[in-house]
Amino acid sequence: MRYPLPKKALAISAAAILALTLGACSTDAADAEPAASSSPSSEWPRTITHEAGETVIDAKPENIVSTSLSVTGTLLAIDAPVTATSVSKARGGTADENGFFAQWADVAIERGIDPLYTIGELDLEAVIAEDPDLIVVSTSGADSVLDQYDTLSEIAPTIVVNYGDQTWQDLAVELGEATGLEDEAASVVEEFDKSLAEAAEALAIEEGTTASIVSYNAGDVSPVGKGAGPHAQLLTALGFTVAEPDEQYDTSTQKREDFAFTSYEGLSASVTGDYTFLISSTEKTVEEFSTDPTLANLPSVKAAQVYSMGPESFRLDYYSAGDIVDWFSTSFPAAK
Repeated sequence: MRYPLPKKALAISAAAILALTLGACSTDAADAEPAASSSPSSEWPRTITHEAGETVIDAKPENIVSTSLSVTGTLLAIDAPVTATSVSKARGGTADENGFFAQWADVAIERGIDPLYTIGELDLEAVIAEDPDLIVVSTSGADSVLDQYDTLSEIAPTIVVNYGDQTWQDLAVELGEATGLEDEAASVVEEFDKSLAEAAEALAIEEGTTASIVSYNAGDVSPVGKGAGPHAQLLTALGFTVAEPDEQYDTSTQKREDFAFTSYEGLSASVTGDYTFLISSTEKTVEEFSTDPTLANLPSVKAAQVYSMGPESFRLDYYSAGDIVDWFSTSFPAAK
């Protein structure tokens, strides 16, 4: 069993931190089958089974550190007591001046969240200084520090979640179990699912209508959404059938369930939907995509059915997913 370091460990040197065992649990994480705890929110301690094994949490967390910026929005949505989070290198557009994702930056500022460190620059001393009673880690993505799971687990109870193969609603339920906020998670999910169902009913997308999801990078590798990813699940709930990208053009170096990082040469064979929805995009991105000569014969380009889902749409949480549903309800042609 792992235990939190005593507060005197706040003075630990950087050299001592790095000397801790760094054995990554990549294999265990890949093999572990997550299972939700069935403990009522009032019962502690509880054992949480997650992507990297099992973690005992002694008491309801009051000071959570999120090493995964992509998970922070869902933690905020269920009113989890997040005190610090990793932040984006980007400033402006998808993130504010603090590096918080734009869709929930105001909430983070209002709650006094501390920027912990910039993604890709894990600062163990900063984590220790926050004196957390729970640390949240993601399995993959640029914000993953899975290879430091053992080290982080010596600082505080640590859980590993996968935001790439499930909806933010499922992630909220998982986080609710770990934080004792089951009721809050259920309430937020119920509210969102109701609005999603209403939007789908109003849109009445014709059965069999296909859609591709793309984060377009002109002349370079572009992530294309897979059917198991959260974006695809959202579009499926709205009535679309998501077109799977061609696996032979996937350049991903790590296994991902949400996106195929498709080579530029493979885009024309991978983006085959009747509609193309561009994430992390603006209307300028739509124009660039639609006028790219290598994509001129795509069904969505020929039919002028390429749309931007907004600059904050790359990572789905309660806030960004809500914005997307609102857009479909008010601006998508089928809603008019």
